[in-house]
Amino acid sequence: MSLPRALALALGQLGDPRILKVLGKTALVTLALFASLGGILLAGLYRYLVSAGIAFSAELSGLLAIVITVLAGWFFFRVVAMFVLQFFVEDVVRAVEAKHYPETAHSLREIPLGEEVAHASRSLLRTVLANAAALPVAGVLLATGVGAPAVFWAVNAFLIGRELRDMVWLRHCADPAERAPISGGTRLLLGGTVVALLAIPFLNLLAPIVGAASATHLVHRAREKELHA
Repeated sequence: MSLPRALALALGQLGDPRILKVLGKTALVTLALFASLGGILLAGLYRYLVSAGIAFSAELSGLLAIVITVLAGWFFFRVVAMFVLQFFVEDVVRAVEAKHYPETAHSLREIPLGEEVAHASRSLLRTVLANAAALPVAGVLLATGVGAPAVFWAVNAFLIGRELRDMVWLRHCADPAERAPISGGTRLLLGGTVVALLAIPFLNLLAPIVGAASATHLVHRAREKELHA
C-alpha cells in the first residue's frame, strides 16, 4: 500500500466513534498537561514577583505564564501528544483493524501498562536527546532560512515514523526483535507527514491519530504482501 492511500483511509475513518473517542481523550490529556504547566508557572511567577516587590504582580505573572505556555505548546506539542498517544493507541489500532482487517484481531497482543510506560519514556528520551543533538547543526544552518527547519523536520520525521511503526508492530509481532515490514523510506515519509501536520494549529490535534491509523494500514498491507510473496 502506498502512503497516500494509507493516509486517505485514515482520514476517511476520522468520523468513526471509536476514533473520535481517542481523539477526545488525547486532546484533553495533552491540553490538560499544558494547562497544568500554565498554572504552575502562574503560581511560581506570582510568588516571585510579589517577593521582589514588583508592581502589577498578578497581571504581569498572568501575561508571562500565558506567553511561556503558548511557546512551550508550540515547540513541544508534538512531543507531549505522541507521548500521550502511546497510552491510547491500542484503541486506534483496534478501530482500524475492526473495519479493515478483522482477521488479524486474534494476533493483537495486550501490552502491559508497565511496558507501555517504559516504551513511552524511551521514546520521550530519544526525542529530547535527538533534538538537543540537532541544535548545533540547526544553529550553523540558521542563516540559510530553511536549513534549521529542515534539520528538525528530518530528525523528527525519523523519530515519529519509528514510533508510529512500533506502536502498531509491537502489538502483533511474535518477537520484539523481529524486523518490521515497513521500509525505512515509507517510515520516514509517514513521520515527515505527521511532523508537518503537527506544525499546523488545530490539525495538530488530529496528526497523531492520523499517523497511528496510517501506520496500522501500512503494517498490515506489508504483512499481507510478505505472506503472499
